[in-house]
Amino acid sequence: MTGRPAKLALANGSVFSGISFGAEGEIHGEVVFNTSMTGYQEILTDPSYNGQIVTMTCPLIGNYGVNQDDVESNGLSLRGFIVKELCDEPSNYRSTESLDSYLKRNNVIGLQGIDTRALVRQIRIHGAMAGILSTTDMDDASLVQKAKNGPSLVGLDLVREVMPTENSNWETGLTDLGRPVDFGLSATPDNGLHVVAIDYGMKLNIPRFLKDVGCRVTIVPGNATAEQILALNPDGVFLSNGPGDPEPLDYAINTIKALLGKKPIFGICLGLQLLGLACGGKTYKLRFGHRGANQPVLNKLTRKVEITSQNHGFALDTASLSDDVEVTHINLNDETVEGIRHRQYPAFGVQYHPESSAGPHDSHYLFREFVQMMQGATV
Repeated sequence: MTGRPAKLALANGSVFSGISFGAEGEIHGEVVFNTSMTGYQEILTDPSYNGQIVTMTCPLIGNYGVNQDDVESNGLSLRGFIVKELCDEPSNYRSTESLDSYLKRNNVIGLQGIDTRALVRQIRIHGAMAGILSTTDMDDASLVQKAKNGPSLVGLDLVREVMPTENSNWETGLTDLGRPVDFGLSATPDNGLHVVAIDYGMKLNIPRFLKDVGCRVTIVPGNATAEQILALNPDGVFLSNGPGDPEPLDYAINTIKALLGKKPIFGICLGLQLLGLACGGKTYKLRFGHRGANQPVLNKLTRKVEITSQNHGFALDTASLSDDVEVTHINLNDETVEGIRHRQYPAFGVQYHPESSAGPHDSHYLFREFVQMMQGATV
């Protein structure tokens, strides 16, 4: 293990010393952990991690390198990346570069060689907290003070940093990447449906799925107005995932309010939270969030359990939801809200990621349900 000394300091006073990889420098962020054993490239490129320093619980990361197909955005938005052990010599026929090189090229600081089990235990006990990751300042007291003085993610609008600035048309499906998926839909490639996807920091596998189920997809920025979206004459509106606290996003909430009852709506992750807020609900911050590919979710409508991929630090408050909103899915670990639907309007959402890249495939049916909702819409 070679590299420059680096340290992570937490706002509670804990300090972890290790070796850097990737870029050098100093960065502040909310320290969180992800329990996935694979999919580190998809995690690195997920815009929902904007503002966060991500710790992997799997002890060896980087063993299959990095490739051009498995990216979930056009860049890296996370603040830092922490692993127990970095693999210096990746081995996979799809690999084009090492994880170290990838982080260095994208100016993201990495830290290895610390006890990630102890770090995760700190987060589980005290909750996700502010931290500072540095290769330049090795003074523990100085780093802890910087961690304490950094901004909280609560109340910040992190979506504006990762959403696009203009509309675009999406053309690539999963099958274009050699990933055929059987959705049980018609064999007709084009179903004639037009989906406008509101991008709050969207994972690219989402429009790939929408394209593969036969939809024409137009992506619009997260601050697009209802008038701008309706002018595109969509058959349905998709609300994407994204980073941070949903409550400061008044522009998004107001747009969804104006769209309810006018077009079918499907939301994922942040999209679910924004849909819930538009329906009059409230959200709250989870102690350490749900981040991983192994979260059990009960579909209350079918009574089936789905193993799901998740990445979120906020949740809908069940007690705040009106009688117009039905809770359709719950997390079996902590009984938090994992899915809702509106009783009067064609609108539903889930907290987890049915596009699941990387992750389980249990929830692909939700894209089929969205297509069926659009085909049967009377609004």
